[in-house]
Amino acid sequence: MSLPLPPLAELAAAPGWQQVDCLSDLHLQADMPDTLALLLRYLHSSQADAVFILGDLFEVWVGDDAIDEPGSFEAQCCTLLRQAAQLRPTYLLHGNRDFLIGPGFAAHTGITLLADPTVLQLAGQRWLLTHGDALCLDDQPYQRFRALVRDPAWQAQLLARPLAERRATGRSARSESQARKQAEDSLYADVDMAAAQAWLQAARADAMVHGHTHLPADHRLPGGGMRHVLTDWEPSATPPRAGVLRLSAQGCQRLALASAMAA
Repeated sequence: MSLPLPPLAELAAAPGWQQVDCLSDLHLQADMPDTLALLLRYLHSSQADAVFILGDLFEVWVGDDAIDEPGSFEAQCCTLLRQAAQLRPTYLLHGNRDFLIGPGFAAHTGITLLADPTVLQLAGQRWLLTHGDALCLDDQPYQRFRALVRDPAWQAQLLARPLAERRATGRSARSESQARKQAEDSLYADVDMAAAQAWLQAARADAMVHGHTHLPADHRLPGGGMRHVLTDWEPSATPPRAGVLRLSAQGCQRLALASAMAA
């Protein structure tokens, strides 16, 4: 399966930025409050000049109007995220779980939505930022699903449904996802190396940063360049999982969350 090269957005770092943090796959949800608490501790403590969340901030996002529902988890999160985003520029790419996040979320939180992929120009280097799901070409059923749910007409039809109905659909999708996680073949398909190489060359970048696969590692691509995979966040796991990839003029550094907050 081939992958057409997507449009490449570009973002130049502000002159004063020395280091920025990338994280992804937090999968925030009401019944796992530890992850939200840990994220807020990090956002209020990190010394990074900017934060880039590369998708799947939420486990399920059923539409920006959920923020307007009094007492909702979405409303709580957006209030807390707005307070944290006032500390430093914060950016978000859509993931495969929260692709319905829209301008209402951005307005409520002050978080800037970015196109996927985006090239970050920082300290003379070009970093290609993406969620990563579009590059998992071996999972053809998912790629067909992704093309469907990213279609603006499909999204408009879904968002026209009552919020309660969308919440029920989201709960059903989450239950199906949890069932798949328990299956033997529950791991995501990995990124296609040739496609990753093509994206890097088109972006004139030396390194790609992505999440989605939950397989944190650093890969050297056969044709040159690096692929840095972010960890997912699950502080209640054994051992706990949470961390960031810090980018600077010196390259990149993986930081466990306690280190990221103190460094």
